[in-house]
Amino acid sequence: MVNDTISDMLTRIRNATLIKKTFVEIPQTRLTSEIARILEREGFIQSFQMSEDSKVLLLRLKYRSKQLYQGKVKESCITNLKRISKPGLRIYANHKEIPRLLNGAGMIVLSTPMGIMTDREARTRGIGGELLCSIW
Repeated sequence: MVNDTISDMLTRIRNATLIKKTFVEIPQTRLTSEIARILEREGFIQSFQMSEDSKVLLLRLKYRSKQLYQGKVKESCITNLKRISKPGLRIYANHKEIPRLLNGAGMIVLSTPMGIMTDREARTRGIGGELLCSIW
C-alpha cells in the first residue's frame, strides 16, 4: 500500500529513465492515469496503456538520440521530475501565483476544481489549485 501515489509514479519514471528502460509499470489510479495522459499530450512520454484486469499502467518512455564520438547515446526527454505538494504540506496557488519553469520550457501539473491540468491551461482558464509536480 502506497500512501503517496504521485511520488511513487515520479520515482518509478525517474529510476527507469536513469537506467534507460523503454517501459515502466505504475499502479493505476485515476490520478496517475490523468498525469500520464498529460505527459503523453505534452510529449514527455511516447504512450501509455491502461490494463483493466491487473490495475497496472504501462508507460512507454520517450528518448532522443545524441551523437557522440563513440556513437549514438539515448537521452531521455524528461530531464527532471519533482514533487511540489506533499501529503504533509499541501501547496496551493491561484492563477496569478503559478510559477513558470524555465521560461515556459518546463511544466507544472495542477489539481484544479475542473480536473488535472497543466500550468498553461490553468492560467488561460484563470483558475488555480494544488501544485502537484513539476516536469522538465
